[in-house]
Order: sequence, then structure tokens, then C-alpha cells
Amino acid sequence: MFEIGNSLREARLRRGVEFALAEQATKIRGKYLRALEDEQFDMLPSDTYIKGFLRTYADYLGLDGQLYVDEYNSRFVTGDDDPRPRRSPRRPERRNRRLETALVALALVVIAIVTTVVIGAWSSSGHHAATTVPPAVQAPAATGAPARAAPPGLSIRAVRGSSYVAVHRGGASGPVIFQGTVARGQTEPFTGRRFWVNVSSPENLVIRVRGERIDIGGYRPQVVTVTSSSWHLG
Repeated sequence: MFEIGNSLREARLRRGVEFALAEQATKIRGKYLRALEDEQFDMLPSDTYIKGFLRTYADYLGLDGQLYVDEYNSRFVTGDDDPRPRRSPRRPERRNRRLETALVALALVVIAIVTTVVIGAWSSSGHHAATTVPPAVQAPAATGAPARAAPPGLSIRAVRGSSYVAVHRGGASGPVIFQGTVARGQTEPFTGRRFWVNVSSPENLVIRVRGERIDIGGYRPQVVTVTSSSWHLG
């Protein structure tokens, strides 16, 4: 057994996170975050909200959100049915997204190879002998090596531990395309050119923008803005 509120408060203070930044990153109102730290659970609408807020807030602070939900269930939830919520299906969705990305890349490689073969066969035909093709539009000779797929616009990999990550497309007010914990050894790729990224534990992550690794440094939560030509903090 451990103190839910004190543990959350110590993690937030240890990272130097103010309630305003935590509210922006988690989309949970500041008064509810304070209620979680004070264990004033009667201020929150229902058990469902409490468990969801606990998991999101703990994950954002680099903690195990499910552990806090289980502790809440054991101390405050009564009843014969097992109160523990099912784990989020986010991980299967991420696997499906990675599989879809790999299939798209493979399809592009196959199309490139078929196109090269067709152009090469047409160039060697008798019809080509009777037609003058400007050098600028002649097809390059087939090398037999598959074309490499372009790197994703944004790639986030957890290498030293887990971290809460929120990714918005286009900017801070854009749609959320990912929000949750990236576990150690897990990679999340995102297509596009403009992103707004909030990370709770940058020291645990390797972030690449269009294939180039960027160094955001530090041990405090950071916000990274990726534009069509560069990136910057904040």
C-alpha cells in the first residue's frame, strides 16, 4: 500500500512541473489534478473519471498508471465484481498502425520495381528504336536493388525507459494523433511535416525529425515544435 496523492505530488515536484503545464499536457483541469494529489476523490465526477485521470496523470509523470488505478481500486472501490479496468487497447492499435505503414512502404517498393522493369522493356523494344526519346526523360537503368522508403516525418523511440508523449498534428491546437506512454524499446512513427510534441521524460527518448536525430536535452518535460523545414523547443 502507498499514498496515492503524496506519490503523485512528489513526482511532479521532482520534475519541476507546474499545474498549468500538467493541465495543458494531460487535458485534465488543474482543480482535478490537485484533488488527485490531495486524495479528495469526492470532487471528481465518478469512479470512471477518477481511474482515467489517475492513469493519465501518473503516466505523464513517468509513473505506472495502472499501479495507481489498482491501488485506488483496493482502497476505495467496493463490490463483488472485479473493479480493475481493462488495459487500454492502444498497444494493439499501435501494432496495426506499424503493420499498415510497413505494407504501404512495401507496396511503394513493388510499384517502383515494376515501373522500372516496364520502362526498361519498352526502351529495348523495336518501337523504341524508331522513336527518339530526349535524354532528360530516359528511364534510369534498373539496378535490381529495391528503393528505400523515405523516413517518417517524426519518429519517437524509448531507449532508456518509458515516457508520456502527446503529439498534435500541425500545432498545439491541431488534432491529437497520439497520447499515452511510449514504453522502453517501443517506437512510434508519424507521417507528416508539422507537429507539436509534449514529452515528460526526454532523457528516455530518441527523437528523429525526417530521419535526423534531434537533441532536446534535459530531464524536465519539454515541448518540441516541428515545422516543414526545421524544429525548435517550445
